[in-house]
Amino acid sequence: MSEYVRGERGQVLPPSPQQQKQRSMVQQLVKAVAAATAGGSMLLMSGLTLAATVIALTLATPLLVIFSPVLIPAAIALSLIAFGFVTSGGFGLAALSVLSWMYNYMTGKQPVGAEQIEQARARIASKARDIKESAQQRAEQASS
Repeated sequence: MSEYVRGERGQVLPPSPQQQKQRSMVQQLVKAVAAATAGGSMLLMSGLTLAATVIALTLATPLLVIFSPVLIPAAIALSLIAFGFVTSGGFGLAALSVLSWMYNYMTGKQPVGAEQIEQARARIASKARDIKESAQQRAEQASS
């Protein structure tokens, strides 16, 4: 309410266009200062992280060269083991999902996609009848 002013008779008047423009400029300035502070601090942190990474690599390179005959096969083995566990977990989760869907379908709960399965089943049955009738007609024609 501080942006409003009192008139001669004590009534509350809205701020003038000049006051609104000045307030808008102050808000933009505050936003710019906040953005510059946040951006600068993030830039500083990224620079410090880069410097720490370079220093750590410089210090660790001799150890990596010395132990590379052991580390490389170990890293390959660990990555294969991790990949195997993740893949196994994914397949297990997929199997549980399929079993859950099948249970819901068999108990009549109409899971997602059940209607499409029924439509496909009806189309396959219709095609099978058509093929059977066609084969019977051809067999009759061949025997006559």
